[in-house]
Amino acid sequence: MSDLRKLQQHLHDKFADVMSSCKLVNDELTMVVPAEKLLVVAKMLRDEPDLGFDMLMDVCGVDYSTYGVVDWQTESATATGFDRGVKDDSEKNASIWTQPRFAVVYHLLSIQHNHRLRLRVFATDEPPMVDSVIDIWKSADWFEREAFDMFGIYFRNHPDLRRILTDYGFVGHPFRKDFPLSGHVEVRYDAAQERVVYQPVTIEPRTLVPRVIRKDSRYLNQKDDQEQTNVC
Repeated sequence: MSDLRKLQQHLHDKFADVMSSCKLVNDELTMVVPAEKLLVVAKMLRDEPDLGFDMLMDVCGVDYSTYGVVDWQTESATATGFDRGVKDDSEKNASIWTQPRFAVVYHLLSIQHNHRLRLRVFATDEPPMVDSVIDIWKSADWFEREAFDMFGIYFRNHPDLRRILTDYGFVGHPFRKDFPLSGHVEVRYDAAQERVVYQPVTIEPRTLVPRVIRKDSRYLNQKDDQEQTNVC
């Protein structure tokens, strides 16, 4: 049994009554716990000698509102590919996600045991809110502020919860799936007023999709060289 399998079984035995799931996929272990059990589980993950997750590597928010929804679909690529800026006129398929929209993900590291664990908590409140883990891992401070700024997820009992990446007067949360990629406001310098002005964004939203190039001149010489080698 691999070390991750042993850790997964150990987590099942220790947290069977509090966790929602613990799955091992692609050599990555993800444990899901209810929001009300976050602090209890986090403290045990840090303090239990056989776990020892003493380092919080990252905290990030997740918005599942458009989970399973894509802007474009194709069964096979064409010879010319797709335009990089296209208008999406197709009817969007409905999201298949049935759990709460927002989640907070914690990436933990046990230096002593060389184990990594992804801990996920769903925010069921409105506005979305979970407890701050800053008293357990001090490194959560700016990470939680970033998740608040980008996703609008509140962290209960955080000592200084304010925006960290956007401007003080910024409206909205850029990483939410319903926030347009071009934003709502743009900034420019007005020569007539001799100052910076804010105005509604003038960029037309477009869906960016990859372009498949079937014939690339960079590889034509390689093909000719290979054919000559085969002849020789």
